[in-house]
Amino acid sequence: MSRKPRIRSGSGVTMHDVAKAAGVSAITVSRALNQPQQVSPHLRDKVQQAVDALGYVPSRSASALASARSRTVLVLIPSLGNTVFLDTLAGIESILAPAGYQMLIGNSHYDAEQELQLLRAYLQHRPDGLLLTGLSHAAPFDALLRQHALPAVYMMDLADDGRCCVGFSQEEAGAAITRHLLSRGKRRIGFLGAQLDERVLKRLAGYRATLAEAGLHDPSLEWLDPSPSSMQMGADMLDAALRARPDCDALFCCNDDLAIGALARCQQLGVAVPQRLAVAGFNDLQPATWCIPSLTTVATPRREIGVQAARALLNMMDGGMPDAPRVDLGFELMLRRSS
Repeated sequence: MSRKPRIRSGSGVTMHDVAKAAGVSAITVSRALNQPQQVSPHLRDKVQQAVDALGYVPSRSASALASARSRTVLVLIPSLGNTVFLDTLAGIESILAPAGYQMLIGNSHYDAEQELQLLRAYLQHRPDGLLLTGLSHAAPFDALLRQHALPAVYMMDLADDGRCCVGFSQEEAGAAITRHLLSRGKRRIGFLGAQLDERVLKRLAGYRATLAEAGLHDPSLEWLDPSPSSMQMGADMLDAALRARPDCDALFCCNDDLAIGALARCQQLGVAVPQRLAVAGFNDLQPATWCIPSLTTVATPRREIGVQAARALLNMMDGGMPDAPRVDLGFELMLRRSS
């Protein structure tokens, strides 16, 4: 009984083997795998069929030596458990993947030292560019970026120092939701803040400035906790706020997790929302529309931030300049029944 010849797979398969199987040149195979936008769909399909049949796995190190590119982009985010950053990653991937780039994802857990260690570790993989969250980073982190001259785009905020950034004004967003609560006749507006990263502190700054302008800022109406946020924390902070300041008539929560927890506690305590206490959140996560009452919040363009940041970085990695170094995608107030 004759046996079918076994096809070599894994590390024994070369790009030339793939080219022979697909009936194309090795250069076409390289382009199909590394710069798919430069190859027709028909040829890409032929190459992919050969790759699948042979079990070919490209050598990133060899490719990097040949082209001086690794076809990877380092993406640093502070949390993989936060929907905000997952949406941003989805936007990034939608642009990088068709361009033949893979993401190296680093989760800093909101820790500056860990972020620095991630950068040091991933630089060994020679990424072609960097997408990072926020503007403020440790001095050694910034120094390392300068030393390696790595193209970088900053996400989620706006800089005025020439750095390429894609985001929106966190401070103005905090001011806008505070102005809305004032427009509803609320005068003793509290702030619930967790995590206390730079973006939360900017929202707090917008809240403070708006209330100060109205002559209503009161530091005793602020409840701040550097711990990671959760709905349970929102409920606990609501309890603390009502104990300390029973005259509080509105709460601006730094994110929707806290706001949803606060709303749930209001229901348990029989606190009428928004008549007795208005509640607002931030980010417009999916559960916001399903709360009872539905949650007033700030919709942030997190997926579009990923899309625009990835496009700008692709341009920079190709030696160009972004169309605009500072891309303000704005935000939208979602006014619902909780206010």
